[in-house]
Amino acid sequence: MSDAFTVLWTHDTCRALRKEGRTGERPPVAFSGVHSSLPAWSGARAGDEVYALHVNRGVVFVVSRMRVIDRERRDCCGTAPATWQDPAFSGHGDWSMLGANGCGAAAVHVDATPVRFDMPIPGDLLAGLTWRNRRGQTRGLKYVMDGRLERSISLQGFYRLTSESAGELAKIVDTPAP
Repeated sequence: MSDAFTVLWTHDTCRALRKEGRTGERPPVAFSGVHSSLPAWSGARAGDEVYALHVNRGVVFVVSRMRVIDRERRDCCGTAPATWQDPAFSGHGDWSMLGANGCGAAAVHVDATPVRFDMPIPGDLLAGLTWRNRRGQTRGLKYVMDGRLERSISLQGFYRLTSESAGELAKIVDTPAP
């Protein structure tokens, strides 16, 4: 059975996606890292889904749903860098804003929905979203007030959703664009 996770994309990441004209395009890759500058996708396996989230003025948006294909370096990634100055993933330069230059970055190939910034998570659903750890303990979001997220700290990282919350996010993503 596959799992579902969330990852928070920062303002800088989303600003770069917009600036480079990636809205409406499907990312073929995301990046995982060993350093705190990138989320560690260590729990994700092939077939798992990852919901990229973005917070803007207290509203949480689902930016893309990515199904993990593999976590291997492939020919599409380009040649491995010969020096520290060379790009780590020259074949994915169009999507480097997703963390290609992060410390210890590793490619995660994905089958993704198009990048969108118009899929807000309704406030009542936001308060009910839950995540579970490997021991089965669940937690919700902190700092949700009146359907808005006051602080994004409890979203920062790479977290496993409960199956119910994954189903709710899937409904949002599967809703046709306006």
